[in-house]
Amino acid sequence: AGPGQAAMYAGLQELGVANGEDLKETLTNCTEPLKAIEQFQTENGVLLPSLQSALPFLDLHGTPRLEFHQSVFDELREKLLERVSAIALEGKVEERYKKLEDLLEKSFSLVKMPSIQPVVMCVMKHLPKVPEKKLKLVMADKDLYKACAVEVKRQIWQDNQALFGDEVSPLLKQYILEKENTLFSNDISVLHNFFSPSPKTRRQGEVVQKLTQMIGKNVKLYDMVLQFLRTLFLRTRNVHYCTLRAELLMSLHDLEISEICTVDPCHKFTWCLDACIREKFVDNKRARELQGFLDGVKKGQEQVLGDLSMILCDPFAINTLALSTIRHLQDLVGQDTLPRESPDLLLLLRMLSLGQGAWDMIDSQVFKEPKMEAELITKFLPMLMSFVVDDHTYNVDQKLPSEEKGPIPYPSTIPEAFTKFLQENRIACEIGLYYILHITKQRNKNAFLRLLPALVETFSDLAFSDIFLHLLTGNLTLLGDEFALEEFCTSLFDGFFLTACSRKENVHRHVLRLLLHLHHKVAPAKLESLQKALEPTKQSGEAVKELYNQLTEKLELRKPSPAEVTETPSMELPLPTVPTPASR
Repeated sequence: AGPGQAAMYAGLQELGVANGEDLKETLTNCTEPLKAIEQFQTENGVLLPSLQSALPFLDLHGTPRLEFHQSVFDELREKLLERVSAIALEGKVEERYKKLEDLLEKSFSLVKMPSIQPVVMCVMKHLPKVPEKKLKLVMADKDLYKACAVEVKRQIWQDNQALFGDEVSPLLKQYILEKENTLFSNDISVLHNFFSPSPKTRRQGEVVQKLTQMIGKNVKLYDMVLQFLRTLFLRTRNVHYCTLRAELLMSLHDLEISEICTVDPCHKFTWCLDACIREKFVDNKRARELQGFLDGVKKGQEQVLGDLSMILCDPFAINTLALSTIRHLQDLVGQDTLPRESPDLLLLLRMLSLGQGAWDMIDSQVFKEPKMEAELITKFLPMLMSFVVDDHTYNVDQKLPSEEKGPIPYPSTIPEAFTKFLQENRIACEIGLYYILHITKQRNKNAFLRLLPALVETFSDLAFSDIFLHLLTGNLTLLGDEFALEEFCTSLFDGFFLTACSRKENVHRHVLRLLLHLHHKVAPAKLESLQKALEPTKQSGEAVKELYNQLTEKLELRKPSPAEVTETPSMELPLPTVPTPASR
């Protein structure tokens, strides 16, 4: 018997059951093999008197004994599996687990025998506490570890953080990759963007579901995952880990796993914020609730602010808070009210501030709310409101019958203070960027071109972050017709995008995405110069080269075919078009 055969009979000898080796020995040392075989069959067969007369009947039908024994064995194993699952639910708790522990003790030596393994695994799965010794044996054997149920793995993981980390790590990588793929997706649309899926839909994602299953009701494992997320967020500053932190909690909330939800101090806050994210707006009632949670942080419990800040740092939360802020500012213009007089607006700023300060708070371990700069409320927000007023005034002015003096031009300058705020104040920058997204979505070309120069230098280069560029490229599709105008393209590409393309690969990618979508709208001369400017360098990554090649192919297809060229009724033959060299 080879190693495969040996595995088939693993552990039988310890139980005093004869196996293939015993038969081999018997046959090697006997004088009459046929008699020896018959005796072996009698001793080790199914010991039912009524069966002895029936077996020859099967022989007449040409049914091999192996087939018969195999079917009996399969049937018995099914019955045993059913019985184990039943024992796990009946009688007093101590008694049922005592039965299962006895069964495990008897059967564990056969755990490597493929035909019996499912039974042993089933017994372990139903034991809330598998004996430590058995867990160690399972952990030490790769195949056994792989074969055991997640219920058993949880018991192994909770005392082996490194092993659990190895299991979780590829899932976290996959999650971040999925987010980045969405941000760089070739489908550019104002209707379907990064923030379109509802929270409930997002929680159905593969990674969140797998992590939820791995954690089960185990608070220790949940804490470990949160620790991994905090560590990775600190190491990479990647805000998608904050999204996963909130999604995981809400996924456990959906399954009503109170064992975890009741001990996570962020649960109710996250639940309330989740409803706001679903509506993409923080209404007054929920604003009061959220404020209650923030005001309710007691002395000595400030550490919860670190978790709350991470929940608020989730881009989906920031998006909701920023959209709500812009909406509030517009309402205030209509009500002739100043920002400082609106408690709802101040609460939104407080939460934005907490979210944007998450990294610093977790890094410094100083758990207190960041101080809000008064100038943000007294100067910056009124300035944004004045832009809204400028638009109203201009629109009204356009409708008035023009006097001799001619139409009043759209204001083209921006206050220096606006640019300075965007460079120096994180919250002002975030709100300013969302205001620019808002006017782009309204197809307000004048306001867009007026404010665009302020984006070249922003706080921590936020205007060149993937989320902003993803949303901006989507909204720019609404201004598609403007791309035919030299002035518009020069402001947008030369004045903004191309200032960062060479130093920021992600910007290069976003511009190529935009052109792949809108190239047919761009004036030919401008398109040609952009194609030259965007040619990848040796240092460019694969993604940029791939996008550039796609763009080149599209532009090649747009060129008139030679047949069309010869038909042009012209005295002089036009010069043949020279295709631009594709990137090497």
